Amino acid sequence: MKKCSQSAHESLTELNITPLLDLAFVLLVIFIITTIPPVKDMDLKLPAASKHEKDPPHLAKYISVQADGNVFIDRLPVKLEDLTATLIAMREDLLKSDNREDLNVIIRGDGKAKYKQIRTVLDLCQQANLVKVDLATEALKK
Repeated sequence: MKKCSQSAHESLTELNITPLLDLAFVLLVIFIITTIPPVKDMDLKLPAASKHEKDPPHLAKYISVQADGNVFIDRLPVKLEDLTATLIAMREDLLKSDNREDLNVIIRGDGKAKYKQIRTVLDLCQQANLVKVDLATEALKK
């Protein structure tokens, strides 16, 4: 007695690749649509970009940290103990003036200065509630 017919076994052994081909064509269409064609309508000689240095913020105060640990505000020496009070006084004077701008501080550290010294100055700026603090760097020379 046969439990399964011969035709039932033949259909199970064949692989239907129609859904796979549909998926391949859909993916091909998606890749064609999403690929941006290169724009070469006209031959143009584009100008070269000029190297423009970043302008310093308006009314910026420079805090310089030398390799030996000496700290200066705009070339005037200041002790680390007095830095927070000096920065608070500068900020309050600036806010009282007609500008109504907050104090901008740019920290310039010597290349041989220890990071701990720079971090101390950053911490003191944070204690003075300065929000516009930047670190000055020089561009790499090619």
